[in-house]
Amino acid sequence: MNTALFVLAAYLIGSISFAVVVSKVFRLDDPRSYGSKNPGATNVLRTGNKKAALLTLLGDGAKGFVAVYLAKTCGAAYGIDETGIALVAIAVFLGHLWPVFFRFVGGKGVATALGILLAINGWLGLATLATWLIIAYAFRYSSLSAIVAAIFAPFFYVLMFEMDAIALSIAVMSALLLFRHQKNIANLLAGKESRIGSKKK
Repeated sequence: MNTALFVLAAYLIGSISFAVVVSKVFRLDDPRSYGSKNPGATNVLRTGNKKAALLTLLGDGAKGFVAVYLAKTCGAAYGIDETGIALVAIAVFLGHLWPVFFRFVGGKGVATALGILLAINGWLGLATLATWLIIAYAFRYSSLSAIVAAIFAPFFYVLMFEMDAIALSIAVMSALLLFRHQKNIANLLAGKESRIGSKKK
């Protein structure tokens, strides 16, 4: 019962779309109406408002971190085991992808996934972030960076630890992230993908 409550709370936390909230505060266009139509930091950056994009990035990352961190630090007292933590990680990620507060139209999960990984283990999160940064610096494609980082994240975890419930949850999140980037993958192959910092259309 306690695990179910933690999982539900995680999903609701994940359902807070900071791209939409921050855009409203800054009186910007709804990020679901321009560019990639994805409510995420990269799309908000297309408005040219770097502060709004940064706040979106931090907010989306923080919700993933907070949900998993609370499950790790407070969950034991309520009987939340490793499997429960894995379920919380997936729940907060699903909340971001399909948020109940925004008609189930959410982002692609990159920042939220990073927050989750940092909460699971700092070195794991930093290794995945380093992968994203290297690809982003070399190619200037946010989507390509996310795809490569998502592929490597489960392997990083297994190399650092072992194959367990959390490893499986990371693999599930990586698969979902790749699924959400289907259009980006097609655009990359066709040479039509927008680069980091390009203005909205």
